[in-house]
Amino acid sequence: MKKLILLSLLSVFLINCNKKAEAPAPETAQTDTMTASEKVVDTLTAKSYCYMGVTGKDSVFVSFDENLGTITGKMTTKNSEKDSNKGELYGFKSGDTLKLTYEFASEGKSGNKNDIYFLQTKDGLSEGIGNRDPETGTKYADEKKIKYTGGRMLKATDCALVAKALQ
Repeated sequence: MKKLILLSLLSVFLINCNKKAEAPAPETAQTDTMTASEKVVDTLTAKSYCYMGVTGKDSVFVSFDENLGTITGKMTTKNSEKDSNKGELYGFKSGDTLKLTYEFASEGKSGNKNDIYFLQTKDGLSEGIGNRDPETGTKYADEKKIKYTGGRMLKATDCALVAKALQ
């Protein structure tokens, strides 16, 4: 009789242990149904972007890394009827606008600098067009008057293709 009671108590104990082990499962299912605003966003890892634009026989290739709003990368412009250029991009992201300095070599001369702004959208990059400061010729005269229509439009593309063009 003692063995029967002891065996019954042991069975009840094991059944209760199994029920407690199953209790966390509903919580896991609940975390899977988080909304987009509740999901954790990784803002510490650098993100890489690659873009390409083609106008007629001219091509532009851009590759950059963004880390906490700081941008570093490369850009190459291959023109069919004028000199091409190749260089480094650096700057920062302000909202959806990439405010970059392009340091490049063109016509055999290195050390050229030019400010270049892009508006980053889901469709790609739109180059900013605006008047240049007459004193420097490299900086925009008034950032508020920059227009992001009518300039070059670059579409997101495969980074392997862009890396090959940037060599």
